[in-house]
Amino acid sequence: MLSLFLVAFVSATLLPGGSEVWLARLWCLGEPAILLWAVATAGNTLGSLVNVAMGRYARQFQDRRWFPASPKRLAQAERWYHKLGEASLLLSWLPVVGDPLTVLAGLFRLPWWRAFLWIVVAKGVRYGVVLGLANQWLLPLCQN
Repeated sequence: MLSLFLVAFVSATLLPGGSEVWLARLWCLGEPAILLWAVATAGNTLGSLVNVAMGRYARQFQDRRWFPASPKRLAQAERWYHKLGEASLLLSWLPVVGDPLTVLAGLFRLPWWRAFLWIVVAKGVRYGVVLGLANQWLLPLCQN
């Protein structure tokens, strides 16, 4: 279970990774689905909260030359983020765009508890779907 937590955690940060295969593998080995769901959701949520923290921390450097966004682009991103709203974090489970959304939540100072709520719902639903698909598609393969 610790391995699943770590894979899910790293997968949610800006580092590359994918926890779905590991989750399905452990499910195939007979681990309880509810425990797998809880561990994967917790690890992935905490990994996303690291991204939120990185965004909050990075904001103090916005005036530096090496900061990855100009003040104009940062203002543009902030308008875009506020237009979409914090519910955009429901997409935090998506590859490629999910991690930057969590960084933006930190950059634009979304309160921790609200970021947590949106992210944990997104990640929980995602792993529920993965386990449901595993149950439907992998069950015959796991029994062989």
